[in-house]
Amino acid sequence: MFRNLPIVVLAAAALLLAYAATRPDSFRIERSVRIQAPPERVYALIDDLHRFNLWNPFLRKDPTAQGTYSGTPDGKGARYAWQGEKLGEGQMEIVATKEAANVTMKLDVVTPFEAHNMAEFTLKPEGNATEVTWEMHGPAPYLSKLAQVFVSMDRLVGKDFENGLSQLKTLAEAS
Repeated sequence: MFRNLPIVVLAAAALLLAYAATRPDSFRIERSVRIQAPPERVYALIDDLHRFNLWNPFLRKDPTAQGTYSGTPDGKGARYAWQGEKLGEGQMEIVATKEAANVTMKLDVVTPFEAHNMAEFTLKPEGNATEVTWEMHGPAPYLSKLAQVFVSMDRLVGKDFENGLSQLKTLAEAS
């Protein structure tokens, strides 16, 4: 029986690797929140990276993180680069905006794992409130597909999006 164990282990590993290869080539994570504030107020907390970082859930996870702002003060061309023990190293840049309606960011992570994704914030007025949707999407290289066999990217990052949107809601409604 133990003589066949290496063959069984190799076969299971081969099946796992083959299954991972069949996973989608991209990912998408999305969360939404209703905020009792006009779109202009919410937009100002997203389109200015200084204000964005007041509620950015990822920065809250790494108090050692150091950051540098560059480019324009807000809107298209605004950039923020970071480096931290937990967060690793990366940069975000606002690449497109539509006043009080949409902000699109390019997210480039260098470490701990290289990733190049897009984050989009969509604001929809609903009476005296604003529906805010935070979405991130990007490619899923093979190692990412393999990791997602064990850990759902949506579960892993989705909770951070929920926490961030909750903080954004608190700030926007308090203003």
